[in-house]
Amino acid sequence: MKFQKRTIDVVYSPEFLDQPRESPWGSTQRAQKAGLEFGAEEYGEIDAFCRSLGIEWFASAWDVQAQEFLRHYNLRHNKVASAVLTNMPLVEMIAEERRLTFISTGMSTLEEIDVAVEVFRREGCPFELMHCVTVYAMKNEIANLRVIDTLRERYHCNVGYSGHETGRIVTVAAAAMGATSLERHITLNRAMYGSDQAASLEIQELHRLMDDIRTVVTSFGDGVKRVLSEEMPVREKLRQSVQASRA
Repeated sequence: MKFQKRTIDVVYSPEFLDQPRESPWGSTQRAQKAGLEFGAEEYGEIDAFCRSLGIEWFASAWDVQAQEFLRHYNLRHNKVASAVLTNMPLVEMIAEERRLTFISTGMSTLEEIDVAVEVFRREGCPFELMHCVTVYAMKNEIANLRVIDTLRERYHCNVGYSGHETGRIVTVAAAAMGATSLERHITLNRAMYGSDQAASLEIQELHRLMDDIRTVVTSFGDGVKRVLSEEMPVREKLRQSVQASRA
């Protein structure tokens, strides 16, 4: 389970935060951002709850102060969000922790990804790239899932998929292409307030997605061509029928 952590006054300019925006928390961008942001109390509850159930959680930091905040929880993983892939002080700080890190590549050129990958390899930090198209909600026809292969061949590393589409089929296709991790936004109800709702899965849809992916993975098999025991009765019946007709 992954969250996001921002230090509002670092990530956003005063001019932006003063702009009008109607939300359940007020009429400015600052009120909206502050209303959505979790602090120490909320993350303390998340940490305690997840640990009680044996659920692993982590978060993507959008600034150096946010990453320092997350260090209090001794998390096993980090995440570099697409928006901060070129924030080198933050990227270097995360790489220095040497925790397995998922790096989203939305909005990024191969040259920008090159730089981030070099930092992680220089620091000896394990990482996994994630193909991503940063559009909310993303149309299926621009998913460009072949980039999964492009990234795998260029960087010789595991490549996952971070999806912002409506529905499940593109994520299932990514799993079929060998994506080694999958990320989707989830929500209790897409009618709730929030700009990400259209790209999110409700809980029932999440369960269906998990079932779909398990079916796909199970169907891969081991690649060894053999006559299955389930085929033998049909083989005996149809082969005998063919031989009899030839006679």
